[in-house]
Amino acid sequence: MKLWGGRFTKPTHELVETFTASVHVDQRLYPQDIRGSVAHVKMLGRCGILPAADVEQIVTGLHSIEEKIATGELTFSVAHEDVHMNVEQHLIEQIGPVGGKLHTGRSRNDQVALDMHLYLREEVDEILDLLHQLITVLVDSAEQHLDVLIPGYTHLQRAQPVLFSHHLLAYAGMFRRDSERLQSARTRIDMMPLGAGALAGTTFPIDRAAVAAELGFARLYDNSMDAVSDRDFIVEFLADAAILMMHLSRFCEELVLWSSQEFGFVELDDAYCTGSSIMPQKKNPDVAELIRGKTGRVYGSLFALLTVLKGLPMAYNKDLQEDKEGMFDTVDTVKASLQLFTGMIATMTVRRARTEQAVREDFSNATDLADYLVRRGLPFRQAHEVIGKLVLHCLERSCFLADLTLAEYQQASPLFDADLYAVLAPEAVVNARASLGGTAVSSVVEQITGWRQWLGQGFFANNP
Repeated sequence: MKLWGGRFTKPTHELVETFTASVHVDQRLYPQDIRGSVAHVKMLGRCGILPAADVEQIVTGLHSIEEKIATGELTFSVAHEDVHMNVEQHLIEQIGPVGGKLHTGRSRNDQVALDMHLYLREEVDEILDLLHQLITVLVDSAEQHLDVLIPGYTHLQRAQPVLFSHHLLAYAGMFRRDSERLQSARTRIDMMPLGAGALAGTTFPIDRAAVAAELGFARLYDNSMDAVSDRDFIVEFLADAAILMMHLSRFCEELVLWSSQEFGFVELDDAYCTGSSIMPQKKNPDVAELIRGKTGRVYGSLFALLTVLKGLPMAYNKDLQEDKEGMFDTVDTVKASLQLFTGMIATMTVRRARTEQAVREDFSNATDLADYLVRRGLPFRQAHEVIGKLVLHCLERSCFLADLTLAEYQQASPLFDADLYAVLAPEAVVNARASLGGTAVSSVVEQITGWRQWLGQGFFANNP
């Protein structure tokens, strides 16, 4: 007999039972479900709704069930549909009819909403910690590589040289914004829906505020219909996770390029690469590629839930059962990606000889040569044309700007003098950009100092 089966005259069709069951997905919520039930039944006792003896028996039974689930002694059954009914059925079997009093003053609608708020709050805190670790590794690596220059690109064409450290800190900035978005989302996750009942509240004189305090929630939903139908907090998390994965994916794309023979800027540690089944020489950046690929599944989870929600009337509908699988998968994907990516950055080797060669064999110093003429009085547009023609001259001769003689320069413009060669050095090009946020060593050191201060402020919710 189903726990809700009193008004039914025939058993559920076996296909319907399988189709409507969610326990294969939501069973991972059992710690949150039991934690919420313990807080709920204690409140029922304090409010005089249940006798103290019943409360003690139920709480003891719930803790016993949690231990047995954790050790595999108790299993979940599709016949009981979901994690909530499975736990309650085990409780009744263990302590008898008094276990049926657990559900007094609540519905599965507010119960499942509570479980997801508890679960997602915990997971966001873990993700924030992982982001903190990743940003720390990026800042550490930036500090270690202040002497390394790499080509900077626009349109994937050589543009201007930058410090490798500057490039790393650009991603640190992205991940900081991810942290800030998740921290903001956490304030809306940190709301308690329990006590809303099925949709309209309950006739029992419950104390929602006491339950919220015991479970550590900052706020209560102030409308019972909103409490059971709201999945904005999951959508917001999925959206933030999608942006975070996009940032990881962009960085992974660069690692794939940088570790190729064509670029050769970095070598990824063997622990984060795999080989080929047929080509013995291969070292494939599979972790970076998979993080890049798994970004799509996080995008999919976001759009799937938005689609589920777009046509739902108030308040609870069975469609909402589809809210969990994408959330769980996204949590797992983001956490694994962050852990692996952090290790990959911490252990990669920068190939300094190759990066130095790269910044000396291009025309990324051309803008500085134009600025040289501007400082000597030539309008920028005219200076741009002069340098463009010099670049063309070099291309025709298969050489670079530093290879031209002073006579060739002075033939292009009498404003050139022997000091132009100091301007052309990649180190000079980089250190000339000392404006706030620029790539000069002095500017990047200042950025690193700012990052150290930020990392030490305990920005994250669970790292005060």
